[in-house]
Amino acid sequence: MPEWMHVTDPVLDSGRHDEVNLVFGRGMGLDALAEGLRGVHREPLVTGEGNGWAWAVHDMLNAEIEDFDPVSYGPLSAGAEIVVFVTEPCSAKAHPPHFEYYRDGRLITWFSFEDLTQRPGDNPDHLSAELLAAKLIGPDAECEKADDSGHDCFDHHYDDHNRIVRAVAGFFSLPSPPLSAEVTAP
Repeated sequence: MPEWMHVTDPVLDSGRHDEVNLVFGRGMGLDALAEGLRGVHREPLVTGEGNGWAWAVHDMLNAEIEDFDPVSYGPLSAGAEIVVFVTEPCSAKAHPPHFEYYRDGRLITWFSFEDLTQRPGDNPDHLSAELLAAKLIGPDAECEKADDSGHDCFDHHYDDHNRIVRAVAGFFSLPSPPLSAEVTAP
């Protein structure tokens, strides 16, 4: 998980919070974002506002009601924008983090941090220029040392994730960390 998305000891005493989503909403207030998340059975753990965005961190799942499905953010974004970082979709099964962007109730683009070439949505190329400039896609995206013996590209795997987060955060002018006392770098 990118270092600035790391959530330290959770706010709630009720259990583990290692699988969380970080949600940003623009065009809605913090109360509307929090209430919308509660409407999909996800209680915000921490919240805040900055740069015109409301934000919340919530558990990915709601085991109390046996809701293990991904959150549908489309309805939450009606009349607004939602940017989502799913930080650990399934740490036990090693699924990678992913990014989602919704506007006016529609999925604009989505991608896994492991495969930026597959970007479903109404406008899959919405962030292509930024991803290209960050050398995350395109001809300059390949590791220059991939063919060197003794080089393991996984050594910079998490640096690549951080570059993805920086490209997305820069494009949307998302608030910079620390978002609160509870959301910090490790």
